[in-house]
Amino acid sequence: MTFPFDISATDGAARTGVLKTPRGDIRTPAFMPVGTAGTVKALTVDQVSQTGADIILGNTYHLMLRPGAERVKRLGGLHRFMRWNRPILTDSGGFQVMSLSNINKVTEEAVTFASHIDGSRHVLSPERSIDIQADLLGSDIVMQLDECVAYPAEEARARAAMELSARWAARSKAAFGSRDTQTLFGIQQGSTFEHLRRESAERLIEIGFGGYAIGGLAVGEGHQAMCDTLDFAAPMLPVERPRYLMGVGKPIDLVEAVARGVDMFDCVLPTRSGRHGQAWTWDGPINLKNARFAELDEPLDADSDCPASRDYSIAYLHHLVRAEEILGQVLLSWHNIAFFQALTAAMRAAIAEGRFEQFRRDFRARHLKD
Repeated sequence: MTFPFDISATDGAARTGVLKTPRGDIRTPAFMPVGTAGTVKALTVDQVSQTGADIILGNTYHLMLRPGAERVKRLGGLHRFMRWNRPILTDSGGFQVMSLSNINKVTEEAVTFASHIDGSRHVLSPERSIDIQADLLGSDIVMQLDECVAYPAEEARARAAMELSARWAARSKAAFGSRDTQTLFGIQQGSTFEHLRRESAERLIEIGFGGYAIGGLAVGEGHQAMCDTLDFAAPMLPVERPRYLMGVGKPIDLVEAVARGVDMFDCVLPTRSGRHGQAWTWDGPINLKNARFAELDEPLDADSDCPASRDYSIAYLHHLVRAEEILGQVLLSWHNIAFFQALTAAMRAAIAEGRFEQFRRDFRARHLKD
């Protein structure tokens, strides 16, 4: 099934709209909190929902290893298992296989790897990835299996991964078949090479997908190289379908990607930062461990709807972080997810009102101070 995607306004290349799924609308630009192992770390699903998130991401690699995708299926699927009744996008597991497993071997047929948990051996093929995501976990948006290479990559290596990913895209589409309540996204690869990105996009469009992801970025290339690549990579993808930039990123990355026509994002950054005492704000990140916050009797954001942002003083958050109290990790993770949702809401409003470029300039001035 191809979910309806209604673009309601554009401002330059930036656009805002709604991706309509059977489990609810996803307002774009959208940021998807990452629920790696069936949980957005440190938060309940009610807290995540209160931040304004329309969709979360689940991780195929982690869930297939623990508790096991078949077990999740027996327990009613991922939505019921974690008590989240809104849309879920699952990644294919390919990136984690390449980055986390101790040993992996990539062949035309599949990738064989050793679990980072207990060393057990597993095989992940395009067909097995689709089975796990669509049939066992029951996600709403399913991702094709692809091969992602780190940056920098030689052109020959990037081409080989792109071509394998394109072949796996066709196999993923065949395995996915026709479904009434789920959709499948293809993944563009090609590192920072424009001609490889173009070939990848053309092959994906020929196969046909419900949405198109931009993979192979946020792998060490840096902010400017990411932007330079998006300048040509994003416009290659169909304008009428959602574009998803995988694994990105910092707030400034989101703003610059939206300016280039990207609609969807995911990243572990908000919760990972929160667990390490960092809060994201409209003026950039702050480290709550710093002594200068010890007696600052004001909240992170008095105007926020999020209790973590609005109801606790920075001095108290500083104390929790310094004392290594679990509540500090909870409150900062909650605040950061709420901030990312507020950022995407602000971008949606700016695009709808035709003032996105001014919003972008103002945001850049605050977040690129160096």
